Amino acid sequence: MVDGNEIDTVLVVFVDLQGRFMGKRVTGHFFMEEMTGDEGMHGCNYLLTVDVDMEPLPGYRYANWDLGYGDFHCVPDMSTLRVIPWLEKTALVICDVFTEEGDVVDVSPRQILKRQIERAKDAGYAFMCGSELEFFLFKDSFEEAGNKGYKNLVPHSAHIEDYHILQTTRDEYLIRQIRNGMDGAAVPVEFSKGEFGRGQQEINLRFADVLEMADRHTIYKNGVKEIADLNGRAVTFMAKHSMEEAGSSFHLHASIWDSEGKDTLMWDGDAPGNMSKTFRHFLGGWIATGRELAWMYAPYVNSYKRYQPESWAPTALAWGTDNRTCGYRLVGHGKSFRVESRIPGADANPYLAFAATIAAGLHGIQNEIEPPDPYEGNAYEAEDVARVPWNIVEAMTELENSKVAPEAFGEEVHYHLVNTAKQEWARSNQTITDWELQRNFERI
Repeated sequence: MVDGNEIDTVLVVFVDLQGRFMGKRVTGHFFMEEMTGDEGMHGCNYLLTVDVDMEPLPGYRYANWDLGYGDFHCVPDMSTLRVIPWLEKTALVICDVFTEEGDVVDVSPRQILKRQIERAKDAGYAFMCGSELEFFLFKDSFEEAGNKGYKNLVPHSAHIEDYHILQTTRDEYLIRQIRNGMDGAAVPVEFSKGEFGRGQQEINLRFADVLEMADRHTIYKNGVKEIADLNGRAVTFMAKHSMEEAGSSFHLHASIWDSEGKDTLMWDGDAPGNMSKTFRHFLGGWIATGRELAWMYAPYVNSYKRYQPESWAPTALAWGTDNRTCGYRLVGHGKSFRVESRIPGADANPYLAFAATIAAGLHGIQNEIEPPDPYEGNAYEAEDVARVPWNIVEAMTELENSKVAPEAFGEEVHYHLVNTAKQEWARSNQTITDWELQRNFERI
């Protein structure tokens, strides 16, 4: 395709702690001549220590000012190479990150997930996952939204769009571009639908093995923003952009298969609830670690504002069969039998969320943790069930004190993630909010 002038640019990227693509635009000919083997490219290691604003943060052992912020080596995973049809003559490839000496960089999010995949394989398991990722669409452009301070934006629909065909027809000129663009980028889409907010959208990606799913999720999220921007529209994947609107979720579907990915290990037609022993222990581990690994599903201060009663976002670490008030919902039949976790927000890094899911499941299987009884009724009203952390401080403390996280991820990765949570909290603590000013300026 390069020789035929169909591709002249390759996005050579890796994933940062926020789940964003970082990298370089490489000419097609240079990529083919210099980057298809182990040569790859260099990048500065500070990029795995930055916040949303791209500021290098203190407290990291992996990279810091005292160590001089040197380079790491980005080696393309050629299995991820694909055309990006919404960008002219452009392809994309995702890299794994190595030290200059050739060792993997353990704190790279893609490597964090790959380590859990290897742990699962060693135990005889493979994980298949799916993403349902929600976002809000606005009539404003990103530039206009920024000039407004991201307030008083015009939603793309004046009404709740959930399953509503007429409302979503008005969005179709853009959502169709996203669906077809993703299919053209080897990110298979099942369907799109309106969601419970004004201008809120959901596009379901077809399930795949967990690493492929994380890659697709990230391509999709980046692509939605690019396609919206090309059309003069703004979108947000914030977990809760307005207290008057629904939050945006990342519904994470997971199932366990044999190590070859051929046979599901979830379904047992003769067992209560059709749940195999492996499934029960997987679910038990997921629920048991729900608080200590919560930050990996909800990494920002804003993430915890999504967890509101009767908001379609869960608050209870409970499970039920097709019960949307629970954090964990059992759906499907036979080979499609799976758990939908409704806990992650659309702001989560998919590599970290999927890594936490595997780590939790393996913890449950290895320790034969039984799940609690299924919850029937409105789990928002449950008083005897553990709930998600109230805020990032609670989640950060749970992660720091976790016994599962350092064992599953390694001490260095655990430290890196805890510091990331601490720095996010520290940054928020240096900010005066509009709410504080309006409440306190005159009246105290």
